[in-house]
Amino acid sequence: MKFNQLSIGSIVFSMTALVSLNASAAGLWLYETGTPEMGTASAGRDAIANSASTAMYNPAGMTRLDRDELMVGIQAMYVKARFDIDEGSGAGGGDGGNAGGWVPMGSLNYVHELLPELKFGITSGSYLGLGLDFNSDWGGRYFATEVEFLTMMTAFNLGYKVNDNLSIGGGANILYGSLTQKMDWNNNPLGIGTAPDGQLKVKDSDIGYGFNLGLLYEFSSSTRIGITYISAVDLEFEDAVDTSRLNGLPGQILNDAEIDLDMTIPQAVSLSLFHQIDEQWALLGSVGWQDWSEFGKTDIKTAQNGGGTADRNFDDTWSAGVGFHYQWSDPWKLMAGIHYDSSPVSKSDRTLDQPLDRQIRYGFGAQYEYSSDLTLSAAYEFWDAGTAKIDQSGSPGQGTLKGEFESYYVQFFNLNVSWKF
Repeated sequence: MKFNQLSIGSIVFSMTALVSLNASAAGLWLYETGTPEMGTASAGRDAIANSASTAMYNPAGMTRLDRDELMVGIQAMYVKARFDIDEGSGAGGGDGGNAGGWVPMGSLNYVHELLPELKFGITSGSYLGLGLDFNSDWGGRYFATEVEFLTMMTAFNLGYKVNDNLSIGGGANILYGSLTQKMDWNNNPLGIGTAPDGQLKVKDSDIGYGFNLGLLYEFSSSTRIGITYISAVDLEFEDAVDTSRLNGLPGQILNDAEIDLDMTIPQAVSLSLFHQIDEQWALLGSVGWQDWSEFGKTDIKTAQNGGGTADRNFDDTWSAGVGFHYQWSDPWKLMAGIHYDSSPVSKSDRTLDQPLDRQIRYGFGAQYEYSSDLTLSAAYEFWDAGTAKIDQSGSPGQGTLKGEFESYYVQFFNLNVSWKF
């Protein structure tokens, strides 16, 4: 990272934990969007195509719906994230307590027939992100006290049935992103003096634009595959850094600095399979790739001194999942699945504001067809976020932080209802 003035460059670089925020907490590409697919841990999501939720996952699948359909989902997410600091590291203080908590979520999906072979869909819901909020006096406060990155995606899609086997789709994505991150600043880096800590804060929001493409190929009435592509989206957070109570040179340089942050939400490709084994059992599977290496780079711009790029050395990730549907009786369908995502970062590059590790999801769900017009669904998912071991060195005022998350998981609870008309 190169800046026109060494002093500004070194200080901004020491703020890497603050200004290079990417997907917070567990890492987080949220497949969980208040739809029945959570019951299989999202395995097969691009090929299921049996409800309005396909507008979110694969717009080509909308051509399989025989009527207009509206699906509404409500979802609660509980994050447990407790960090265990190694003895002798950090700035003294507690472990920060549970940095997670409850987060409400939801989604809306609507599919409308324009022509028998052409469908229009609107979908809106959470996309990626999470957050951490530690106690104010905890031992890692000079690296992060609060981290939050929330996004919501709204897409307008079309699906077209080319022939009896092939359907294609795509549309425009609008992504809203909100970024908040805070860390304390050590005004006594040599342990001399009694000045209270200062604070650095990033807070801003932006809207970015992208697109999505989908393909659905039906080999037979019982077997189909879905392929989807989601484009990258650029977000720009302008004049996003605020400071308070910074003393000395950091205060002189940063108190009035205009610092902009640019990041790229990664592009992704996914392939899914749906196979109806018999009247009761169906097999579902998914594999995917996400361009997290690009997401690990944050452009930092200062109005006074140019800018540069902070690179977190992220790797691209891959994912795989498998699940089942079981038709228990005429109105009841049961679901289960497991899904694995690789870690985008190694221990040597992992930071507290981005404690990303491998992720394993376990999903269970049930669906009840109340009538030909109304279907109710419920699902639960347990998300094992790993231990995210950290060995992070900062500026002289930050010191070194070592440890791991002794409890690190997310639980999802989902209810949704679907109307056909």
